[in-house]
Amino acid sequence: MTSSILLPCCFLLAAAASFADVAFAGRPNRQPPPTSDAETSDQCPEPNGYFADAEQCDKYYECVNGKITEKLCPDGMVFNDYSSEYEKCDLPFNIDCKSRPKLQQPQPSEHCPRKHGYFAHEEKNICDRFYYCVDGKYNMITCPNGLVYNENAGICSWPDEAKRKGCTSEDVFQFECPKVDEATGLTHPRYADPEDCQYFYVCINGNIPRRNGCKLGQVFDEVSKQCNWARHVPECADWYKGRLTPDQLAELENPPTPKPKGTKVSKRKHRPQPVVVEE
Repeated sequence: MTSSILLPCCFLLAAAASFADVAFAGRPNRQPPPTSDAETSDQCPEPNGYFADAEQCDKYYECVNGKITEKLCPDGMVFNDYSSEYEKCDLPFNIDCKSRPKLQQPQPSEHCPRKHGYFAHEEKNICDRFYYCVDGKYNMITCPNGLVYNENAGICSWPDEAKRKGCTSEDVFQFECPKVDEATGLTHPRYADPEDCQYFYVCINGNIPRRNGCKLGQVFDEVSKQCNWARHVPECADWYKGRLTPDQLAELENPPTPKPKGTKVSKRKHRPQPVVVEE
């Protein structure tokens, strides 16, 4: 049940959209979601609308003609109180719940602490994998190489942005930026990956490593600090040996020029030109 992300931001936005079945967004006249232990009272702040509970982030109230009904979001979702006109439950990292931190009793299942949402891997040292849960069923997602799951944003991001214990840049990359003279050193110096010729590290502000890669057929050149074709970098000249043939490498370096497309001859009939008769 494992899948990989090619474009994390796009994938996760698309995945969040699939919460439509549970992250409902409607207007007051829309059929309300099922509720458990619904209660009614006369405490509506306005005659009609949807209003957040003062203490519990996943609880809210529907008011219709002054009659109030208590409701709960699906387990793992919280109420989005941006507008009283709309009934919407959302993902927790999209909503500020600091002022109403209470939540309903969780309904956990395998790999899903709650029925709906995104959750980090149980093993704290596994930083690049997380679970996407819908109705208690999970799908494990793997972040692109070099990124980790960011619990605060629900996306894959650089380790220094995720700020997870045990998932720092040094923990993930096993690489520490060398100390440089700030007066003469580059702002974001580059260093070769000692284990992989195709990759290198960019040290942001000289001390935060981020792993980057060259395109297929190229390697990182420590002299120029840029990507170059493998045959031009002696210490990595054989890096692709056994993976790519010399012909494949040559084609990557000098791709064939596409043949120009011929001009299409129109099959439409041309209207005959009028004949001018000179008098």
